[in-house]
Amino acid sequence: MMARAGRFALLVVIAFLTLACSSIAGCIGGSGGNSCLRILFVGNSYTYVNDLPGMFARLARAGGHTVETGMAAPGGWTLFAHARSAETLGKLKSSKWDFVVLQEQSQVPAVEPARSEAMYPAVRSLVRQIEDVGATPIFFVTWARRDGWAEQGLSGYEAMQSQITQGYLGIAQELGVPAAPVGEAWLIGKRQHPELELWQGDGSHPSEQGTYLAACVFYATIFRQSPEGLKYTAHLPKETAKVLQTAAADVVLNNPQQWNLR
Repeated sequence: MMARAGRFALLVVIAFLTLACSSIAGCIGGSGGNSCLRILFVGNSYTYVNDLPGMFARLARAGGHTVETGMAAPGGWTLFAHARSAETLGKLKSSKWDFVVLQEQSQVPAVEPARSEAMYPAVRSLVRQIEDVGATPIFFVTWARRDGWAEQGLSGYEAMQSQITQGYLGIAQELGVPAAPVGEAWLIGKRQHPELELWQGDGSHPSEQGTYLAACVFYATIFRQSPEGLKYTAHLPKETAKVLQTAAADVVLNNPQQWNLR
């Protein structure tokens, strides 16, 4: 029993070290430390499912960019919880981040009392601390749930998406913070290509297509470049990846002022 426990502990340590090494390999093995961007993703399962930071890093490398990503994303967490978490704030100070992505719990931005009483105060606190360490905050405008949120009068996906986007843009405009419009790219993608399967079966979390679309939006937002034509497709069919790349580029680059992209 003790030997088995010891082997299990060793495997845990090895797994941890492997993840830690992979998170910094981009900067160490890239074309030079000065050209490497360090990006911390703060959120919850919408960020960690399918490993959005890792998928974004691989997409960035396909475009000739070197990045290092970090993640603070316990399941179900709100930004209010992150703003009071010693672990999250410690991670913020653990490296010289260039960008810090803030992703709120999926329902909070859709309801005005929740965003004004909890989300916005937490965001103001986090943005101050992010800027104090010399990083640029970016809001992760998430997608709505597939069936909306009828209990809050949001009877359908598009009605909920409208409120989520409004919730993020309200605080983005107040603070002058850029936003990555993942939810809006999701909306355009589904309108133009109803066959896309962006949600998992629960109608909430992203499929691999959904996470790849999010990665493409962050690529366009951070680098101000289109992801169209990049060879990395996250094992999706090339035609599907092309559709997602185009949706991201259209939403981000056709109207950058709307997302505070200067």
